[in-house]
Amino acid sequence: MKRFMAIACLCFAMISHAQIKDGDILFTVDGDPVKASEFVRVYKKNLDLVKDESQKDVDAYLELFVNYQLKVKEARRLGLDENKKYLREFNNYKKQLTKNYMSDNTVTDALVKEAYERTTNDVKASHILVRLDESVKDTIQTYNQIMELRDRVLKEGFETVQKEVHNGKTIFAEDLGYFGGFKMVYPFETAAFNTPVGELSMPFRTRFGYHIVKVHDKRKALGQVTVAHIMTSNQQKDTTIVPKVRINQIYDKLQKGEKFESLAKQFSDDKSTSSKGGALSPFVGGQLGSEAFENVAFSLENPGDISRPFETEYGWHIVKLIRKKGIQPFEEVEAELKNKVKRDSRSKLINSALVKKLKNKYEVVEHKDALDYFVSIVGEDYYKQSWKVPEDLKEGTLISIGKKDITYKEFGNQLMASQRKYARQRLSPKMLVEKEYETFLDAKIMKYHEENLEFENEEFAFVLKEYRDGLLLFDLMEKEVWNAAAKDSTGLQDFYKNNSSKYVWKDRVDAVMLSSASKGNIDNIKQQIDQGKSIEDILSDINSEGKSNVLSTSKVFENGDDVLPSDFEFKKGVSKIYEHNDAFHLIWVKDVLPASTKTLDEARGNVVSDYQNHIEDNWIKGLNERYEVKINNKVLKRVKKQISK
Repeated sequence: MKRFMAIACLCFAMISHAQIKDGDILFTVDGDPVKASEFVRVYKKNLDLVKDESQKDVDAYLELFVNYQLKVKEARRLGLDENKKYLREFNNYKKQLTKNYMSDNTVTDALVKEAYERTTNDVKASHILVRLDESVKDTIQTYNQIMELRDRVLKEGFETVQKEVHNGKTIFAEDLGYFGGFKMVYPFETAAFNTPVGELSMPFRTRFGYHIVKVHDKRKALGQVTVAHIMTSNQQKDTTIVPKVRINQIYDKLQKGEKFESLAKQFSDDKSTSSKGGALSPFVGGQLGSEAFENVAFSLENPGDISRPFETEYGWHIVKLIRKKGIQPFEEVEAELKNKVKRDSRSKLINSALVKKLKNKYEVVEHKDALDYFVSIVGEDYYKQSWKVPEDLKEGTLISIGKKDITYKEFGNQLMASQRKYARQRLSPKMLVEKEYETFLDAKIMKYHEENLEFENEEFAFVLKEYRDGLLLFDLMEKEVWNAAAKDSTGLQDFYKNNSSKYVWKDRVDAVMLSSASKGNIDNIKQQIDQGKSIEDILSDINSEGKSNVLSTSKVFENGDDVLPSDFEFKKGVSKIYEHNDAFHLIWVKDVLPASTKTLDEARGNVVSDYQNHIEDNWIKGLNERYEVKINNKVLKRVKKQISK
């Protein structure tokens, strides 16, 4: 969508002289250019955020933007952009921001949508696995073995073959029940979802070895459920307890009104949950490994519903529904799924797609004939983690990416750093070098892309510049304005004396406000006050037994305070009853305080803020004198026309 908008804007610029061009310079600060496009982008981005209407005026906003650029210029002059703390904070932000741009969005979006489909559907399947180390490339023997097992399953049936071949070491033949997205490794998940119900897949490989998968059923996901249960185990130490009889006795107690949680604590044989009143952690369909239990749990409709006793392979149960959550809309889980996809093994597909694009973009040149040389220098010491890059290593270019050459030495260092991985993986030198080279190539292409991202991606460059300048300005303002105002106590006092007329109290009252939603309560209080009873005694009676019939607020109220009724009379004594803010109020005024000038301590917050603005205004004047600003009025005219459309 962003690409479409950019193309649309570009086409429009070609047919309208009122539109700014990419290279248009709006103004310069001591010769440093600031593009019109940057100003327009910032203006439009902040338009809805500013409350001051004057800042929506282009000329007024331009003045603010020029001042902003003057401050950036001054920060660089003072060397704040070389400060170690600044560089550390900026680089940390850049690393985080870069992650958001280092992927292929088309592939990512497709994988996220696929993930949503798979998390909202379940597959019931069985599989056979023949184990094979993922480093092994010669797989023909294992492949033939899994194909033979596939032929047997087709002829004899899965259960027959399962009983005969499963040994839990080299061959696994298992019933997996129902599962959805992210519950299996991605290649297995894909094979299961792509195999029709009732059919047996062709062999496929995961990091565990070769599999075949038999799909028994597919269904819509059941969502998520939270339940509590009471269980009587089939394995009882007390021979007098018959599980079915005991569970029915407990059910009878529930029917008579006894609490589920109390009965779970006392009688449930599931000691991992009994102390919590039987509560289980939330689960989705297929997660527990007991289809019978899940069927009952998901059949309950309303929180508090309790099932009849039922049996599973573990014993007898009664289940109480705590809460139930159905399938969430895509929009609500999209961000969560995107994070899962990027953390999952399927992220390799995203990286592979991006690397493939970047290879073409940067015209990567590989000198793969050099790999034979590296194979020749990897000896037995490599597998003992004692190999070092030879001092007489050949010089040369292994890979060229754009304008950057990757040398033999860089790859040699990669091999040396990777020795530990191969202590137990006895790959041949040729396979080892080829595997490390592919990893090395991808990493170097991605690194080159990362280093050039700021020059290739306009949006990334803008966001990064915005943060870079904003961080500089924070440090600059702290140094030149905020700290200066805080430390200059003499200047602050002088500023207060020269502007004290601005800091005044309006008419005030030292009073107690009594408030209630009931006019009768306030009438009652007024009568008791007129009879001479103290407010403390009145409130003690009317709010007895922990009640809050009347609230009391005692403080100095200033004229214009939203708490006071608009027609409140500033005079001593007990007021009339006011109706204000959907309540009734009686105000006992102890003293009337006339308008007066605030002391520096009373007005300190406002005085410091105004003094900081005063320092900043004078400082900006100085920056305008130090740096020459030239506005290009022709470009400004086009900017105004573009913004007004």
